[in-house]
Amino acid sequence: MEIPVLAWQGLVILAVFGITLLIATYSTYAERVVAAFLQDRVGPDRAGPYGLLQPLADAVKLFTKEEFFPSGANRWLFVFGPCLAMTTALMASAVIPFGNTLIFGNGTEIRLQAIEVNIGMLYVFGVVSLGVYGIMIGGWASNNKFSLLGAVRAAAQAVSYELAMGMALIALLMVTGTLSLREIALQQYNGLWNIVYQPLGFIIFCVCAFAETNRTPFDLPECETELVGGYHTEYSSMKMGLYLFAEYINVFVASAVMSTLYFGGFSFPGEHLLYDVLLKSQGELFAHNTVTILGTITLFAKIFFFIFFFMWVRWTLPRFRYDQLMRLGWTMLFPIAILNILLTGAFILLKPYIFG
Repeated sequence: MEIPVLAWQGLVILAVFGITLLIATYSTYAERVVAAFLQDRVGPDRAGPYGLLQPLADAVKLFTKEEFFPSGANRWLFVFGPCLAMTTALMASAVIPFGNTLIFGNGTEIRLQAIEVNIGMLYVFGVVSLGVYGIMIGGWASNNKFSLLGAVRAAAQAVSYELAMGMALIALLMVTGTLSLREIALQQYNGLWNIVYQPLGFIIFCVCAFAETNRTPFDLPECETELVGGYHTEYSSMKMGLYLFAEYINVFVASAVMSTLYFGGFSFPGEHLLYDVLLKSQGELFAHNTVTILGTITLFAKIFFFIFFFMWVRWTLPRFRYDQLMRLGWTMLFPIAILNILLTGAFILLKPYIFG
């Protein structure tokens, strides 16, 4: 019995969410390993071989910790805050194209993407922006002034850096002419990667991604030395775990988006040559599916590199002061992003005259 295309797409959706959760889970382990390597010390090595069961031990610890509700806290919003942060983080991965299409012998085509919308970049922006409400709600509902200060910082930081990130994407839109992440990936599949056309835009986007994910040196919303523990000071058990887990999912999503927008997505050097060789020896179906699978593996390799880069920067650079963080966003990144738009427009206008 043939499986309907809709059922296959449902399996792809489940696979995307499952892979997102798995990578975020083991990002906590990778964070410890990278930190240990950079600091020349022993990392996790007790829970399972090479500490590979450490994420499972963390989950057991968080699930079995005592539930705690601060005095005077709004219980419903106190629980809703971390749930919203986790939900929006998971939703953002739905539009990322993890590969081209797989073609079965009966002609059925399955896209390796949970949901295809022609405004994928706007979808990611909108969903990620909603995650700030999870932080704000949690900080306010805690009935703790330090938690509220951390939440306000998070909101101000998100607004400041989303502006520069959006301007960087406008320049990319001028080059690609589409908001669909899949279309952007396919354009690079047949041509040069966008990092060639938008190196300055990528730098702006990457810096803003650090700020959007609250990673060092932009982790001011949870600055332990100033705010005790930030917006999640009063949280315990799995509610605390959801906030921490959402951060790693956001790192995964940011890495996937940067890989797709600027580094070719599921394309890799020599793919057309490989396709031609397999086409002559094995046939079109085998050649297409092989290149598709290798492209998916390549995309995940790019994602893992960026995840490592996030961790490398965390354990290398010191935290900014809050005034430095805001000054960087408004007086440096924003003007540079506008300059990048002007340079991109000039390049598009002069390109026919320069390259004929």
